[in-house]
Amino acid sequence: MSEETVSGQQVKTPAVIGVIGAGTMGAGIAQLACKTGAQTLMHDPVADALTRGVERVAEGLAKEAQKGKLDPARLEHATQQLRAVSTLEELAPCELVIEAAPERLELKHELFGRLCEVVSDECVLASNTSSLPITAIAAVASNPERVVGMHFFNPAPLMRLLEIVAGLLSGEQALALAKATGEAMGKEVILATDGPGFLVNRCNRPFGLEALRLLQERVADIESIDRIVRMGGGFRMGPFELSDLVGVDTGFDVSKSFFELSFGEPRWRPSPIQARQVAAGLHGRKTGRGYYTYSQNGPGREADPEPPVATAPQESEGLLVISGAGVLADELRQAAHQAGYDVQGPHEPLSELPGLIIECGKPQESDALRGGPRLVLCSDGSLSALDPAGPAVGFHALPPFADCKLIELTRADSSSPAAIARAERFFRALGKQVEWVGDAPGLVLGRIVCQIINESAFALGEAIGSAQDIDTGMVLGLNHPRGPLGWADAIGLDHVLAVLDALHEEYREERYRAAPALRRLVRAGKLGRCTGGGFFDYPAPAAV
Repeated sequence: MSEETVSGQQVKTPAVIGVIGAGTMGAGIAQLACKTGAQTLMHDPVADALTRGVERVAEGLAKEAQKGKLDPARLEHATQQLRAVSTLEELAPCELVIEAAPERLELKHELFGRLCEVVSDECVLASNTSSLPITAIAAVASNPERVVGMHFFNPAPLMRLLEIVAGLLSGEQALALAKATGEAMGKEVILATDGPGFLVNRCNRPFGLEALRLLQERVADIESIDRIVRMGGGFRMGPFELSDLVGVDTGFDVSKSFFELSFGEPRWRPSPIQARQVAAGLHGRKTGRGYYTYSQNGPGREADPEPPVATAPQESEGLLVISGAGVLADELRQAAHQAGYDVQGPHEPLSELPGLIIECGKPQESDALRGGPRLVLCSDGSLSALDPAGPAVGFHALPPFADCKLIELTRADSSSPAAIARAERFFRALGKQVEWVGDAPGLVLGRIVCQIINESAFALGEAIGSAQDIDTGMVLGLNHPRGPLGWADAIGLDHVLAVLDALHEEYREERYRAAPALRRLVRAGKLGRCTGGGFFDYPAPAAV
């Protein structure tokens, strides 16, 4: 059995675990509990649901055995550990009870109030809630120190993450027992402080909300936003696909809950698009139509295109001038050089007119930055702000550039045909798909990811969780391609802050205010990997 140490004393995992709720989550949690060797008592007030729950646990354990994850002896022992109980009173022997009932505070109050009359004073009471405050649930407990959150991710037997949530009065002993139990279940355990969405769901709020804002402003359509997120960012699913999978109505309820619990935090304002979808009954996969239309053959979206094969530059466009500092500028220079371009800086003498001028950062005064088609990085502002009524084309991408399969481009009515054509040819020559979108700081992917990073920095600054737990939670709990704070360090915190400040300047909304923790790091010169430290510490960069 797993053990935790609290105040010099060993905390053993419980010998008897109770699970309230025999639905998908409850059965999954019971399956995990059985495998720890604990006697597992599963309760559901609906007899048929309890019977189905027992069958789900047996089927789940059998599948694990078929996949070689459980040997016959462990399978037999784990199966024997489960017992269905028809009343709460039969949970009296439990040392830990995990509640997986529907997300209604009054129901959880009733359950926890009755449990306090049944179990011992030492029994830890845990809720699997993903949205209700643990402190509020604990309010009815005779001993609120024993109440904690144990937020499993669906499907519980397969997802590697467990989020342990400390309410305002949760005690060290209860948290340690919950953590030890999670580790005995084979989970990677992260710790979170009570608050809207806890740690993982809170940090992921902008993934859907910023996508909805982009759609509302017609920066890009649903299919384009999802495709950019998948191909440009490496996410498994786009935000609208994910919303359809979870349920648009469920997501809207969560959005309203966040906004209410935060007393109107602008970053968490629900979208009117969500409200319209729900009013129309377009709830996603479960209704056959949400942001996409579904049939027995699967979703209506097309498969992502394969990126073009990298090609050598045309001879007349082989000279490239790249200005600006930062990670993306350096990676662009390297990629262009490897593709066969003659890459020069803005202050080097030129023997011919450059095929393309790429400006990464604030404009510089140089003769080399005049005369050729221009491509402007939209991090310090939108294209309209950086090149008002000018001939340039805008672009944005996030490091690591080598992992991007798609680059976003934007243009104005005044953008020159030469800049449009050469920007497309340049990125396709590097083997990148091109997507044209509307104008905005950070365009689509940059705006979504920088807002996720910003929300994570707010959570870090408010001590909701550690930087490592934030990144672990987002990768293991939500299948993000990389943790947001580690990604920020790879992008360069100055780049992230530039996008956020440009959004704040463009929209004048508190929604885009930068987290103090992020701004302080930039002020201190801690810009991420390139400086040896940001949200995390790194080996000092080699001297040039």
